[in-house]
Amino acid sequence: MGIALAKHWNTVVLSADSRQFYKETSIGTAKPSLEEQAGIQHFFVDSHSIHNPLSSAQYEKQALTLLEQEFKKHDVILMVGGSGMFVDALCYGLDDIPHDVDVKNELNQEFEQNGLAALLIELKAKDPVYFESTDLKNPVRIIRALEVIRISGKTYSSYQKFQPQTRDFEIHKFVIDLPREYLYQRINHRVGLMMKAGLLEEVRELIPYQDLQTLNTVGYSELFSHLRNEFDLERAIELIQQNTRRYAKRQLTWFRRDPKNQWISETDFDLQFQYVLNHVQLDSK
Repeated sequence: MGIALAKHWNTVVLSADSRQFYKETSIGTAKPSLEEQAGIQHFFVDSHSIHNPLSSAQYEKQALTLLEQEFKKHDVILMVGGSGMFVDALCYGLDDIPHDVDVKNELNQEFEQNGLAALLIELKAKDPVYFESTDLKNPVRIIRALEVIRISGKTYSSYQKFQPQTRDFEIHKFVIDLPREYLYQRINHRVGLMMKAGLLEEVRELIPYQDLQTLNTVGYSELFSHLRNEFDLERAIELIQQNTRRYAKRQLTWFRRDPKNQWISETDFDLQFQYVLNHVQLDSK
């Protein structure tokens, strides 16, 4: 959809998928191939290394600089992707949320000694709203939320108030909301295509770096476990499908927080495409 719209408007695409940034991960992140990019320039795809992770704050800064340059050449620019925190960072800016290095270090030590389970129990009890919308396999986000809760006594979600910073461009946000059964079928099918495309081999080559946070993600974590002989390949594939479905559900939960999002329920591509065109009216020059 992003590529089709970019062709229509003769413009470029920014990825807001926090795993497609990295050069070393392609198959498991469903990164568009050069053929699929169809000559449309893509930014923030293959732009960074897993050894130098890109935070949402860094993404905001780099993407705003890029947009300033690209808007000199294009009237409209497409941002595509599913990492809600990165989408919000660019569109609205980041909230002023407290930090405390000592508390963060304490939480990291608890994580190293006891694992993630105990931290998840604490998060669910103290901030069920954020618990339902975040990636529960991402210790960085869990630790960050608990850091804020312990510092302030307030929920982490209460700091995410959607008080947007002023941007000098107009924003239209669309969420494709497919019927749940149809979405899950597509997810299961896509995982199968990834395996046929060589995902297991891609993961095997990354074994030396499996402890990096940038690789603690669906599709990689399960196959690392399989390669450590924790379960067979069939079970690994089932878990990738299951965890991807759960992630998709959390994505939708995140995007429902923003009343400005426009939801597209059509499953037909042409109808989806026309819906966007009907809602983005460009002034003719």
